[in-house]
Amino acid sequence: MIQLIERYKDRFFELGMEVTCPVFEQELTEAELLNLVPNFDGWIVGDDPANELVLTTGVQGSLKAAVRWGIGTDNVDFEAAKKLGLNISNTPSSFNEEVSDVAIAYLIGLARELFLIDRSVRKGNWKKPVGQTLTGKNVGLIGFGNIGKATARKLECLGLKITVYDPGVDSVPSSMNHSSWPNDLELQDYLVFTCSLNAHNYRMLGADTMSRLKEGVRIVNVGRGALIDEAALVDGLEAGLVHSAALDVFDSEPIATSSPLMGFERCIFGSHNSSNTLEAVDRVSLKCIDIISKELS
Repeated sequence: MIQLIERYKDRFFELGMEVTCPVFEQELTEAELLNLVPNFDGWIVGDDPANELVLTTGVQGSLKAAVRWGIGTDNVDFEAAKKLGLNISNTPSSFNEEVSDVAIAYLIGLARELFLIDRSVRKGNWKKPVGQTLTGKNVGLIGFGNIGKATARKLECLGLKITVYDPGVDSVPSSMNHSSWPNDLELQDYLVFTCSLNAHNYRMLGADTMSRLKEGVRIVNVGRGALIDEAALVDGLEAGLVHSAALDVFDSEPIATSSPLMGFERCIFGSHNSSNTLEAVDRVSLKCIDIISKELS
């Protein structure tokens, strides 16, 4: 929405609102928010820390309404918002196809090392790494919400056998297995994280669970960075237990260029961008504008 803010200014104007968009990369800091939020009646929240201090300071100023752009809510203190009388909603089921598309792209990229080949060709080399056939391979799908279901549908089309890890669902289609984390990890050729972050799954893939993985496993994360202990992942990559990883999200964003993860050429890194298509941004941005308008009316 930030990159395309000019597209939406007319809609804000039609609804009697003026929009201000600060310049930043991934998220604003708490200090920046404490200076900004109290000056506005409404706040469209991104990945910024909408914690109790920020929300309280906002309400003590002009803040009357807020909406979380997108589906992630781990950065919003809903209990604090409730106490302050702020009804903060989000836009669920917004990016099922977009995020699942990227998960599949990453998985195929790791299987055939397409990104490594591209980088080598650009440098004048002609690498031909031996890839891996996807049909018949086992994939552990962590998260079976809307994005997980969309990802599962596409994984099955590729001939992969799916084990679902999600304590929040009672059953899965008969073509899939349903297991409890971390059972059966030693069977999985791929792990694909699509779930949201909460107190129960923080760093669910850490040193203990990493030791149970099948040698040569490939890991995809389009959920949240903190689902994976990055230090444990580095150890797994160094030991050769983990063949490679495709990460669209990180514990700290943007990832530092000094991160040890940067040393593994077969890995693929994104910029927390799997939801970012023109169609999806339009859909969610216009919905957020309408929500904030109704809250302020």
